[in-house]
Amino acid sequence: MTYPCFEEDHPGHDKMVDMRSKGSACRIKKCASELLSIGSDLMEDGYSWDLVGRDIRLKSTFLYCDLSQLISSVQKDQKKALTELGNKLFCSIEELDHAVKIRSIPLTQDRYNEAAVILQELMALMP
Repeated sequence: MTYPCFEEDHPGHDKMVDMRSKGSACRIKKCASELLSIGSDLMEDGYSWDLVGRDIRLKSTFLYCDLSQLISSVQKDQKKALTELGNKLFCSIEELDHAVKIRSIPLTQDRYNEAAVILQELMALMP
C-alpha cells in the first residue's frame, strides 16, 4: 500500500518534508540544550554517574536520528558542513560516554567541554 501524501510528486510533499525538518531541528535544539545543561550533574555519586550516562546515550540517539533527517533535507551546500560537524560531535559524545563509564571526573569534564563547544557550533550552523 502506498500513501499519496508521501509520494514526491504529491502537491503537499514539500510541506510535509519542511514540517519534518522543522520538527527535527526543534528536537536537535532541545537535546543540545539538555546536553549542555548536564555539566552541573557531573558528580562522583554512583547513582548520578549512571543517570548521566543514560541521559547522554538517550540524547545522542535522538540527536543522531534528527540530525540524519535534517541533513537529508537541507541544501547540498549545507550537507557537507553539517555531516562533518555531526561526525565530530558523535565522536566527542562517544568519548564523553566512555569517560562517564570509567567515572573519571577530570576526563569527563574535559570531554564534556569538548562536546559542548561542538554542540554550540552545530547550533550556530543549523538552518
